[in-house]
Amino acid sequence: MIEEDALIAKATERLRSFHARRLAKLEAIKLTDLLKKNPYLYRSVGHAAGSDYVRAALDAFVSSSDETIFGNEFFEPLAKWAAVQAHRENSEVTVQTGGGAGFDISIETPTEYKAIAVKSGTNIFNAQSGKQQNTELDALQGRIRKEMKVFHPIIGYGYGRKRQREANPKILKLAGQAFWAEITGEEDFYQRISSALGDQPTLLAVEFDKAYAQARNRLERTFLADYVDDAGNIDWERLIAFNSARVAPGRKRVRKAGIADQAET
Repeated sequence: MIEEDALIAKATERLRSFHARRLAKLEAIKLTDLLKKNPYLYRSVGHAAGSDYVRAALDAFVSSSDETIFGNEFFEPLAKWAAVQAHRENSEVTVQTGGGAGFDISIETPTEYKAIAVKSGTNIFNAQSGKQQNTELDALQGRIRKEMKVFHPIIGYGYGRKRQREANPKILKLAGQAFWAEITGEEDFYQRISSALGDQPTLLAVEFDKAYAQARNRLERTFLADYVDDAGNIDWERLIAFNSARVAPGRKRVRKAGIADQAET
């Protein structure tokens, strides 16, 4: 069993890394990042105020970005660490991380070889990456067979459930509890991860909320200047043109007190 103090320390380390990355992403976001979102969707749901548009687009951007960052900064490093820790006292088991061939973890015994690719959620493994995984899998499987070992390729998802559609799948897909139990031998490890975070997420959220408010204010100011007309309406024609026209229009020219119209910098 992985020691609780060690798990808490590792989970806290990865949480802080995740938090730092999402703060940096938030601080670097530009209005053009939000304008890449589907403008027809935001008009269709009835966003009439510029502030509502920015908030909805920013929330969607943050949510999508967080999923990717969390997988890279939390789930994948934690899974690698947990696999090593769980087998550290077993001399017959060799665990390696970052071994290539499209897999993140290998767990090898005298008779078996498990190659594990770590993913965040169950919906992020697309068809194209699946084709690449199969190509790399075939090469790795050929090498393992020469060593006369049973080969078990696995795709592990940090949360959710994954139902096997085939009786004997080429690649076993495990999610949530099943995945964490596979690499640690602990049926409750998936719950221990959450408990190990303690109060840290709440404390870090204070800093993030402040940065979020600053980013939203900054983006709203630019949006109102560029995409809200003199009557106070969102200029959907201009916004959609920026998103989808063959050539995006330039920045809106604004009139400053006592100064002729000039392009906003």
